[in-house]
Amino acid sequence: MYLTAKHRVAILLHEGVKGGKGKTGIAYLRYGQAAIAAVIDVQTAGQSLKEVTGIAQDIPIVANVEAALVHQPDVLLIGIAPSGGSLSDSLLEEVKRGVSAGLSVVNGLHTPLAPYFDRLQPQQWIWDIRQEPQGLGIGLAKAQSLACQRILTVGTDMIVGKMSTCLECHGAAQQRGINSKFLGTGQGGIMIAGEGIPLDAVRVDFAAGAVEKMVLEAANDHDVLWIEGQGSLLHPGSTATLPLIRGSQPTALILVHRVGQTQIHNAPQVAIPPLPEVIALYEQVARVGGGSHQVKVKAIALNTFHLGETEARNAIETVAETTGLPCTDVVRFGADSLLDYL
Repeated sequence: MYLTAKHRVAILLHEGVKGGKGKTGIAYLRYGQAAIAAVIDVQTAGQSLKEVTGIAQDIPIVANVEAALVHQPDVLLIGIAPSGGSLSDSLLEEVKRGVSAGLSVVNGLHTPLAPYFDRLQPQQWIWDIRQEPQGLGIGLAKAQSLACQRILTVGTDMIVGKMSTCLECHGAAQQRGINSKFLGTGQGGIMIAGEGIPLDAVRVDFAAGAVEKMVLEAANDHDVLWIEGQGSLLHPGSTATLPLIRGSQPTALILVHRVGQTQIHNAPQVAIPPLPEVIALYEQVARVGGGSHQVKVKAIALNTFHLGETEARNAIETVAETTGLPCTDVVRFGADSLLDYL
């Protein structure tokens, strides 16, 4: 485990605080274990983090790595996802300045950074997260025999809040003394948990096996596993949801949906069916490929970030009536109501 609660992190978020490229860094701001020394974003430098993100933490936003060093970080976390998964020359220079100053690096991009740095100080490391784990095999539905609950988040689209839903439910479970564990399956989740599998870096033949291996290793020591969902069965470019279902053999599903969204974000020609139809689809898929019981969508986690509070509560009530399932926005209103039902 590279990144722990003992570290002080500077998050590289150039043009990601307000834009759509900063999902990873914003998630770490909300849920990360390590102390955040500074956020690096030339676009919003000097502004209030709470005002620009809604995250109520007193963390300075600075213009570059050099300015962040004043706040004494020991790790530079790349919190943006540039197009193509690689850093521009200017961003790479920022990382190089950090490494030269003694910082370790957490990199969730597809392009590894370790090859750029052949001389590190003894305390330094480069954590290239998107590397396929060793010793993988194919999935064989072994998780179906486990005694623990395995709750998987699934979505109507990508980037609707599957990881946040898992983390909020996991946190609420821990507060109740439930022996719970969050299993990260993407770069953001792995950064937050300090471990996990980068599912989009695993060859497709071994994807279900990688999920299965992770679940089997966590099962004996925990009563509830919250498995971070990826992608969507509805998205024409998504390949991650099916191996998550196959490998984890879930005991329950939570469907995550952004209020009002009727089409896939990056493929508007693809419609999102009514939620009861989506629920039926996920339940049917979860029953085959080893499922030894009827796997149900037990709750709806609604993303209401773009709505006012009254509108959000009305939308939650409408979805609960339409689906007959408990529903809330767990980030906005907490996960206790879903946890009661689950």
